[in-house]
Amino acid sequence: MFDMVPQNHMLRLIDKAIDWNFIYELVEEKYCPDNGRPSMDPVMLIKIPFIQYLYGIKSMRQTIREIEVNVAYRWFLGLDMLDPVPHFSTFGKNYTRRFKDTDLFEQIFSKILEDCMKYKLVDTEQIFMDSTHVKACANSKKMRKRVARKQALWYEEELQKEIAKDRELHGKKPLKDKSNHQPPMAGGGGSSQEDLEKEIPEGAKTQKCSTSDPESGWFRKGEHKHVFAYAVEAACDKHGWILGYTVHPGNEHDSRTFPLLYEKMKRFKPDMIVADAGYKTPAIAHRLLEDGIQPLFPYKRPMTKDGFFKKYEYAYDEYYDCYICPGNEILTYSTTNRDGYREYKSCGLLCSSCPHLHQCTESKDHVKMVTRHVWEEYMEKAEDIRYTIGNKEIYQLRKETIERIFGTAKEQHGFRYTLYRGKARMEIEPLRINRYL
Repeated sequence: MFDMVPQNHMLRLIDKAIDWNFIYELVEEKYCPDNGRPSMDPVMLIKIPFIQYLYGIKSMRQTIREIEVNVAYRWFLGLDMLDPVPHFSTFGKNYTRRFKDTDLFEQIFSKILEDCMKYKLVDTEQIFMDSTHVKACANSKKMRKRVARKQALWYEEELQKEIAKDRELHGKKPLKDKSNHQPPMAGGGGSSQEDLEKEIPEGAKTQKCSTSDPESGWFRKGEHKHVFAYAVEAACDKHGWILGYTVHPGNEHDSRTFPLLYEKMKRFKPDMIVADAGYKTPAIAHRLLEDGIQPLFPYKRPMTKDGFFKKYEYAYDEYYDCYICPGNEILTYSTTNRDGYREYKSCGLLCSSCPHLHQCTESKDHVKMVTRHVWEEYMEKAEDIRYTIGNKEIYQLRKETIERIFGTAKEQHGFRYTLYRGKARMEIEPLRINRYL
C-alpha cells in the first residue's frame, strides 16, 4: 500500500505535515474505555471529510464509494486493500452522538493554524476581511412571512453615550429613552401559511423566512437570483492563511456582523485590517483606531443624486462647527439625532434666492441639511490612511488573498451551496474547507 501511493501525492504530503495524534486527546471524553463495542478510529472519522472536501466530492455517500476503489484514500485512512470501508452514514451518526454542540472542529482548525504560526508561515501584520454568500439547502419557493425584528447595534451603548455628550456640549437636552416593544415573531409549528400571516400584526414590518431552513436569510444582490443563503465572513493574512471565520444569515450586513470576527482577530494583534466598502462605517473606523489598528478602506463613491452638489463640496469649519455651502452661505448646527448624526441647516430665506438652489435641495422650505457623524473624525483618519504611500498596493492584495480563497472554495470545494440545514451544521462546513485552503 505504501509503495502504491506516489511520493508527491497530495495526501502523502498532508499526512507528513500533520501529526494526527492530537485528535485522540480532543475526543477522549467522548469515548468510554471499558463499555460498548469497539469504536471506529476517531482520526479516520476526521480524515474522511478531509478527502471529501479536498477533492470536491459532493456527498458522503459518493466519498465512501471513492474510498473503496482508491488506493491513496485507503492508505491515508490507514485501511488495507481488504479492510471494510465505513458506511456512509457513520460520520453523520458520530457527529450527532458525539460531536454535535461541541467546538471539536474549531479546536482542530486552531491546532493546525497554531502549527503554521509556530513555523512562521503566518504573517498577521495585515489582516484581510471579507464575506461571501453560500446558498442554503432551502427551496426559495417554500417560505412564510414573519415579523422582522430590529437587529441591535453592537456599538449602541457606546454611541448613545457619545450622543449624550455631544448634545450636552451643544446645549441640548438629552434624548428621551425610547423603548422598542417589538411584536412577537410570527411562528407556530404545524400552522398553515394563511394562519401564520394572520398572526402578524397589521402594519408590522415583515421578512421572508424559509420553512426548510429558518436560520438562513433571504439574499438579494444585484441581478443575482433571490435565494435563501448564509453569509460566511472570513479573515486571512497576506499569504492566504485563513485565521478565522463566522457564519450569519444571508440578509445581515457585513458592518453588523463585523464584531464577532474582529474579536477573534484581536488576539493576533494586527497593525492593519483591510476590508471592502461594506465595512466602511464610522463605528468600525472608531473601534479599530481606538484599539490602535489602522483601517484600510477603499474609495466609496458619493450616493448623491445626479446634478446635485456632493457632500465634499460643503466645507466643514471645525473651529466654528458649521458647514459652508458652495454659495458661501453658512449651515449652522441644529441638533444631534438618535442615529449619531449632527444636523446642520441653512437659512431658508437666504437659500430661496440662491442661483444654485436647484443643485442644492428640493425641500419646500428651501432649507438644506448636511449631516456629520459624531465619529466622523475617525472616518477622516481612515481616509488619510488610504492616501498613505504604499497602502494602495496593500489593498490590491485583497484579490490575491481573501477573494482568491473564496473563489477556490467555490470552484474546487463545492462552497457555492451547502447540503446542511441549520446554522450549527453550516458552521462546521467552512472549518473543513479552511483547513484545506
